[in-house]
Amino acid sequence: MSIFELLILAIGLSMDSFAVSVTSGVVLKPFRISSALKIASFLALFQGAMPLIGWFIGREFQKYIQDYDHWVAFGVLLILGINMIREGRSKDEETPCCFNPAKTKTLLGLSVATSIDALAVGVSFAFLSMNMLTPTAIIIGVTFACSMIALYLGRYCGRRLKHRAEMLGGVILILIGTKILIEHLFFQ
Repeated sequence: MSIFELLILAIGLSMDSFAVSVTSGVVLKPFRISSALKIASFLALFQGAMPLIGWFIGREFQKYIQDYDHWVAFGVLLILGINMIREGRSKDEETPCCFNPAKTKTLLGLSVATSIDALAVGVSFAFLSMNMLTPTAIIIGVTFACSMIALYLGRYCGRRLKHRAEMLGGVILILIGTKILIEHLFFQ
């Protein structure tokens, strides 16, 4: 696989992380560079680690995970999205945001949910007998950059949305989960 092909693949893999990062940028209060770096790092490391794990485990693991990976991702994002919507509806404008996307527990759920599909990519890399150093580095770098851009984009949008931002973020997470579920149920 060429570097160009790996870049295109990495951009495709990072799109769920991009959407989650926009949502995180919207609801992250206060917005701190340290929190943004933590979010982008978690998403990037998981996005890079999953293909590596898939590559190590190889073909056998694919038949076990592909039957339910989309349900896990959908469930995690649905629960997080519903919580964000509920919290956004139950507070007034003066109450600070309750949902903290920079919290480690939340980040673990978001990172796993957005990177499960990358596991299958790793399995395909195993079939190609690829050296995983370059693909892993490219996937991590692209996902980190896309996530940082998205976090700042979300921050910009969040200033305009005010207290409705958290509800919008919840809807976006549910839509990402639904997209993952539909892709796996109907297009694979």
